[in-house]
Amino acid sequence: MKFAYKFQNLLGTVYNQGNIVFTSDDNGVLSAVGNRISAFDLKRNRSQTLPVESHKSFTCIALSPTSPIIIAVDEDGEALVISLVSKTILHRHRFNRKIYDVQFSPDGRRFAVTFEQNVRIFTAPGQRSVDFNPFHLEREFYGSHDETTCIDWTSDSKVFAVGAKDMNTRIYPVARCPNLGVYSLGGHSDVILNCFFARNSLALYTLSRSGQLCVWDCDTSLQELWTDDAEEQQPETITNDPLTEHRPTDGDEQPQAEWQPKRRNRIVYTKKARHYYRELSKDQSNVTSSCFHKDTKLLVAGLSNGSFFLHEMPDFTLIHSLSLGEQSITSCTFNRGGEWLALATAGLGQLIVWEWQSQVFVLKQQGHYDQLLSLAYSPDGPYLATGGSDGKVKLWNTTSGFSFVTFTEHTSSVTALQFTQNGRAVLSASLDGTVRAYDMMRYRNFRTLASPRPAQFSCMAVDYSGEVVAAGSRDSFEVFVWSLQTGRLLEVLSGHEAPVSGVAFGSAADKQLLVTSSWDQTVRLWDIFQAKVQSEVIRVYAEALTVAFRPDGNEVAVCDLNSKIHFFDPSTTEQTGLIEAKADLGNFRRDQDLVCGKTASKGRSFTTICYSADGSVILVGGRSKYICVYHTKEHILLRRFAVSQNWSFTGMTEFLSKRSNTELGQRGTMDLAQNDSDKMRMSLPGVRAGDMSSRHFRPEVVVYGLQFSPTGQSWAACSTEGLLIYSTQRDELFDPFDLDPTITPQATRHLMHGPSPDPGRALVMALRLNQTKLMAEVIESIDKSEILLIVQILSDKYTKLLLTFCAMQLETSPHLEFYLMWIKTALFVHGKKLKSHSSNIMPILHTLQKALLRKKDDVLRLTQRNVATLDYAETMLKLSLEEKKSRPVDEEMEPLDDHSLR
Repeated sequence: MKFAYKFQNLLGTVYNQGNIVFTSDDNGVLSAVGNRISAFDLKRNRSQTLPVESHKSFTCIALSPTSPIIIAVDEDGEALVISLVSKTILHRHRFNRKIYDVQFSPDGRRFAVTFEQNVRIFTAPGQRSVDFNPFHLEREFYGSHDETTCIDWTSDSKVFAVGAKDMNTRIYPVARCPNLGVYSLGGHSDVILNCFFARNSLALYTLSRSGQLCVWDCDTSLQELWTDDAEEQQPETITNDPLTEHRPTDGDEQPQAEWQPKRRNRIVYTKKARHYYRELSKDQSNVTSSCFHKDTKLLVAGLSNGSFFLHEMPDFTLIHSLSLGEQSITSCTFNRGGEWLALATAGLGQLIVWEWQSQVFVLKQQGHYDQLLSLAYSPDGPYLATGGSDGKVKLWNTTSGFSFVTFTEHTSSVTALQFTQNGRAVLSASLDGTVRAYDMMRYRNFRTLASPRPAQFSCMAVDYSGEVVAAGSRDSFEVFVWSLQTGRLLEVLSGHEAPVSGVAFGSAADKQLLVTSSWDQTVRLWDIFQAKVQSEVIRVYAEALTVAFRPDGNEVAVCDLNSKIHFFDPSTTEQTGLIEAKADLGNFRRDQDLVCGKTASKGRSFTTICYSADGSVILVGGRSKYICVYHTKEHILLRRFAVSQNWSFTGMTEFLSKRSNTELGQRGTMDLAQNDSDKMRMSLPGVRAGDMSSRHFRPEVVVYGLQFSPTGQSWAACSTEGLLIYSTQRDELFDPFDLDPTITPQATRHLMHGPSPDPGRALVMALRLNQTKLMAEVIESIDKSEILLIVQILSDKYTKLLLTFCAMQLETSPHLEFYLMWIKTALFVHGKKLKSHSSNIMPILHTLQKALLRKKDDVLRLTQRNVATLDYAETMLKLSLEEKKSRPVDEEMEPLDDHSLR
């Protein structure tokens, strides 16, 4: 098996922190998910995570209005220039300070960055023809007495306003202006959250965190601002403002006599109105986010109690109000047309796109707002089920990346998930002492399995027939076996003397076996289908943490606390192999550890294991930032994948750093303030929010679950960052098979279109080259009458390659019937030979099933739409004919008189 897997998508998390923005075509939303950026396509109903990573989590992003370029800034002040076309990082720039806001000018020529008490204006990427410097500094503005928090531009991109923590808003011109140097507006009693200019005007709206909204009116228009007609009417006055003043130095070229002091501002702002959001919310909630649409004059403000208000300005007319929960709304924004409103909640990990006129949700996605603990692939591969510590079970579409069903019946953490073999049900085990079965057709909980006494289930397995369910207990050290059809408890297996850590079903020596692992350093094999259940004990001499059966049932793999992977033969209970994986964990330490990474890693191990579809390799992961791939026969490490590069997580460093030393000790051992955004908040039980009871911590990088897809083309991992999906991406991969120097694309085309064509040899050469375009060209050039003859001369290994390629082409090619003929002929001719290699052919059959089901859904959706259109046309035609028949003849031919003409 080739391991050219690359990161494909991030599911399970749709939003973490920072702001969200709409794309330039209004069809997508960009959201910051940790140190990655996810793009949600609202038109095609798909999501994709950009394959770029930062060293820390992103706090603010900005999209250029004229070019497909993103500027994303992380917690440490490192700014990344990302191209949406190539999906690569074009440039990195380090501010080494916290950046609160980044905003492009409306014309796309500049962008402004809040920098401590200052504001820096840069030339936008691609605007300089001399050199490509994305961060060419034009000017830097001073004057704030505290950190700047927000920026907004006027419509002509010549003036911008900056809000700060000193409760003032300052207005600056980009270039030297005869009527404006710097204008400061006060009137607030809290930090300025946002400031907005009106359309084609200098009128300003300022909003503070306490919910106070001030409406400012200016007596000067944008056109009059840049005219100096009034200079002759007013005397010159000297200002001491260092922002607008330029005193010459000895190095200036101008003589001392030509210098003129700048005049004071000639524009005047007056406070037109003042409004309070606390009067609307009727509590002491603060405003956490806001956005203003200049064309429609709509202002939306999100509050800390989970509600938001939509007003029309400048009269502050309430249009709509809605509550999304009890968590504060972290970010909100309008699209360019103003019809859609996007809202994000960091506490729930929720992202919503709402059409406010029709009050319909265009997009409503919510991930697990706590850790993901388990996952399971459906047998055909298009769906994924995830369970988290929030007690929810979510179903995800691997193609679109969206969650379409959420089950909330569990009251505690979901520790294990598994689909039945026919894919009609998914089962989940939880610490609340129940195992629940959900119907995949009606999406309801149709069966609940419970133990006679309370137990916390830590693992679960379903047999091949889907009729027997087994779950291991963490506290009673027993394994419970139920019948899924009747819901009755069949057996209680006792024998372990410590918590049961893993269960798995498999077939060995023509009999069904159940293997269990426990912390009592034993692995037991149970023959539960016999009248008298017996078990065979295998010692591993360390706490067994997880167990897995190979798909063909001829091998059992066990991970122990010493980071050793044991392989056993289930029929003879003899050990067949051992992998020492301690060195592959890597050295790393948490912030609270007072030792180096090598010492801190001694107590860590792999806690989850998964076999590939053909059983040739295994995936292992656990309390490490690495996922390792081992060969089951050679017992060697094939590849190691890094889960994340996000240094906002703990457990990424290896050595103690003197930079983190403070007067009170290590910074990681200190409980920081509540406004520290890089910490997760955890409230103590039984207390109310806001009573100083919250504790802060940084999550640790841990892998909780791993599983290969049935097709073998991808695998997924549950980690602290979310649900990571890795795929082979065969369009960009050149992976030849059994190649020699005589096999070239030119020789293949010559055999196909030359004077003596040989389509059979040409097809074999194309399959050996394994180039998608070349194989499609050769196959689609073959006449359908020659398909049977060519398939008969193919060997088994080329038949597998042909079936895999045809399955992939079913999803994208318009020649549906043609490829179905190839698949049908290959299965009828080589069916018996392929059946003998069932373990190797199963991933290919799963790929075919997945492609056929997806194409079936597309055709069914198209058919239903066409039927509805034809029914509508038929109804309208009947109505028009009936109306024509009921109309009198003389009424149709009645001449028009003068009155009707008038």
